[in-house]
Amino acid sequence: MDPLWILAAFALGFGAYRLNLPPMVGYLIAGFLLQALGVEGGEGLENIANLGVLLLLFTIGLKLNVRTLLQPAIWIGASFHMLVTVGIFGFILYLLLLAGLSVFSSLNLSLCLLLAFALSFSSTVFAVKILEEKGEMGSLHGKLAIGILIMQDIFAVLFLTVTTGKIPSPWAVVLIAGLLILRPALHFILNKAGHRELLLLFSVFLALGLGAGGFELVHLKPDLGALILGILIAGHPKAGEMADSLLSFKDLFLVGFFLSIGLSGAPTMASFAIATLLVLAIPIKFCFFFLIFTYFKLRPRTSLLTALTLANYSEFGLLVAALVVKNGWLGNEWLVTIAVALSMSFIIASPLNSSAHLIYDRFATRLRRFEPEKLLPEDQPLDPGNAEIVVFGMGRVGTATYDNMRQRHGDIVLGVDFDNEKVALHQQQGRKVLLGDAKDIDFWSRVQPKSQRQIQLVMLAMADHNANMQAVKELSTASFQGLIAATAQFDDEVEELKNAGVHVAFNFYAQAGCGFADHTSKSLEKMWRFDPINNSSQNR
Repeated sequence: MDPLWILAAFALGFGAYRLNLPPMVGYLIAGFLLQALGVEGGEGLENIANLGVLLLLFTIGLKLNVRTLLQPAIWIGASFHMLVTVGIFGFILYLLLLAGLSVFSSLNLSLCLLLAFALSFSSTVFAVKILEEKGEMGSLHGKLAIGILIMQDIFAVLFLTVTTGKIPSPWAVVLIAGLLILRPALHFILNKAGHRELLLLFSVFLALGLGAGGFELVHLKPDLGALILGILIAGHPKAGEMADSLLSFKDLFLVGFFLSIGLSGAPTMASFAIATLLVLAIPIKFCFFFLIFTYFKLRPRTSLLTALTLANYSEFGLLVAALVVKNGWLGNEWLVTIAVALSMSFIIASPLNSSAHLIYDRFATRLRRFEPEKLLPEDQPLDPGNAEIVVFGMGRVGTATYDNMRQRHGDIVLGVDFDNEKVALHQQQGRKVLLGDAKDIDFWSRVQPKSQRQIQLVMLAMADHNANMQAVKELSTASFQGLIAATAQFDDEVEELKNAGVHVAFNFYAQAGCGFADHTSKSLEKMWRFDPINNSSQNR
């Protein structure tokens, strides 16, 4: 990257972070400022941005269960939402054309529908970044949002195939069949690749070489290739480790993606005016998503969080606009307008998504009117039964905490996690774990009448600090009278948790050495008589 790009991205990203906004908002603004200063992106930045998107889609595939795409709320919901949005947005654009506004004079009905189609998509990059920053990729609303976005990506492949005339090569069938046949071999290599640079190199090869490169050779969308390769590896035990190894590279390259949006063209007053009108239409997308999800028996909270994640414009809109401009159907100003609308939608949607749980809490009473009489099994409230100790977040730290507390206190310990696949795995292993979300105000309000009074201790072991802080707030709102313990990764997070009302805050990185020493000492006591003062030992 050009040093000026790095400086601008860091300075404005840091400023956004200090204002409690996602850093991506700063990257977008940095792109616009660089463009205003006459800086051009060029092919280098475009390549960096493309790498970021490909690695992003590969990591999505690593965490994806294909069966989730078969849910009616996803494939029917995505299809119906696109049809309705294209119809309404196309109609609005056509009315503006008939009104005689000069900026719309170059449009016709076909172009209005084409632009509406571009605006019906939601951003995969934005959604995944937001979900990752909040630690909610494994939540029900996170999986729903990703499923919708993958369906939209399939629609995008079909559109590009028809409009560009690039019919997939007959070898595409051979490639896809070959990948399915090679899947066991890929898993075997993965088993032997270790845990460091070879694993990272193999991950990059799968995403960029075999996935994106292979699909591009047979005239298929490279993005789709990276996604499918990730799906093929998803069932492997090292899939999570692969995603972690790519995390820093993916985040760095995606900085280039957000910068490239701002550098895509010089906006005019007219383009800002049209982009503002387009942004004002985003609530239409949001409302239809919300109504569709509640129709498919999802709770208002789940529907709201999913709809907020998808309430933005997509980078695919830029691709459609570029294609339209390339074919000479519209001028370059529409490409700039779409870029401005996309950036504005990100800037507005970022703080809304960061405050999504607070928004639901604020309007929970009104939103509950939309709750279906019968909910999907995975979205129903839970009853903690006779639990007196509840561990939230059943990852590695949470699982170890649960096992230790269960050994000490017996059947009164309960584990809770929002990832239904993780819950099912723990249940198979004999743990008492239920599906739920500590950040959900409805969870606490619904268990309060009969079960919450029995809960004496809540242990928050979620990986995301903001998730733990939100859970503490919900506990306070629910007037929880028991003790609260929480984990953190840094000393400043420990202080923040204590100030929020947590009775015991534990920096598990700082205390890892103590735990290791304690475990070693107890193990040595079983095998040897050990005298640390005289540094001597005697075999029993």
